[in-house]
Amino acid sequence: MNSSAKTLFRTLLAVAFLIVFNLGIMQPAQSRPFNNKTDTLHLLLIGNSFSQNASRYLPQLAEEGGHHLMIGRAELGGCSLQRHWELVKLAEANPNDPKAKPYHGKSLRMLLSERGWEIVTLQQYSMLSGDLESYLPYARKLYDFIKLLQPNAKIVFHQTWAYRSDSKEFGHIAPNLFAKSEKEMWKKSKAAYQAVAKELGVKIIPVGDAFHKVNSGPKAFRKDLKFDEAKVEYPILPNQSHSLNSGFYWDSNKKLSFDSHHANDAGCYLGALVWYTFLFDESPLKLKFVPKNIPAEFASYLRKTAKSTLK
Repeated sequence: MNSSAKTLFRTLLAVAFLIVFNLGIMQPAQSRPFNNKTDTLHLLLIGNSFSQNASRYLPQLAEEGGHHLMIGRAELGGCSLQRHWELVKLAEANPNDPKAKPYHGKSLRMLLSERGWEIVTLQQYSMLSGDLESYLPYARKLYDFIKLLQPNAKIVFHQTWAYRSDSKEFGHIAPNLFAKSEKEMWKKSKAAYQAVAKELGVKIIPVGDAFHKVNSGPKAFRKDLKFDEAKVEYPILPNQSHSLNSGFYWDSNKKLSFDSHHANDAGCYLGALVWYTFLFDESPLKLKFVPKNIPAEFASYLRKTAKSTLK
C-alpha cells in the first residue's frame, strides 16, 4: 500500500470512528430507559377509559420520583383500534369535519404534530382484546401513521386487563366467541397483544399481567357469597376486599350498580405502578404515594406485584 492509499485509509477509518462514537452518545432518549430527571417525558396515550384508569395516578408517582412528565390524550370511551383508525381516515379525507376531531376538538394528526412525543401508546378495546383478528390491520396502520409523523417516537402497547372474576360477561376471544372466565380472557388477550407486538417490533406495558398476578395470587378477590343483590338495601355492599375492579356500588340515585370492567382505586394504582416502572426503569418499592382508600398492606403488595411483573 503506497503512502497516499495509507493516508486515505487512515482518513476513512477516523471518519468511521467518529460516526460510530457520535451514534453512541447521540442515540435518542427513547432507546434507553427514560430516567433523565432533567428532561420532560412527553407521553401520548391513544386509548380509552382503560388508559385513563391505568394512568390516573401516574402523575403523582412521576412527581414523587422526581420525573417531569407531560401526558397527551387521544382517548374515547370504548374505542377500539379500528375506531381510532377510522377517525384518522375521516380526518385525512376532510380535516375540517368536526367528527374527525373527537379528541377535545383535535384529530390524531393534530395531536401527533403538536410536539415531539418520546413515547406513544396503543391498546385494544378490552371487549376485543382476546380476539387477534380485531387488531388487524388497524394496529399496523396506526403504527405506520404515528411513525410518519413522529419517526423518533417509541411506540408501545398497553396491555389491558381481564374483567373481574364475578363478571356477567368476558371479552371476545374470537369473532362471536366469548371467554368463559377471567383467566381465559387474560390468557387470550395476552397472546393477542404479544403476537401484534412481535409483528410490529414493539414492547408491552404488562398491566394485564399484573392484574392477573393479583387475581390468581394469595390476595385475590373472592366473591362474597352471602351478598344477594336482589334483596340488598342501600347502603349495604358486599365484601370486595382486594378487588382491582369497581364492582358493586350505589350511584347518585341510590341505585345498586355493577362494573366488573373498569379499575377501582387499587386497580388504577397498580396500573400506574406498572407504567412508572416501565417508563422510568425504576423500582416502585421506594414510592410512598398511596391513594386514600387503599390499605397500606395491600398497597405494599401491589408495589411488589408491579416490580415482579416487570422483572
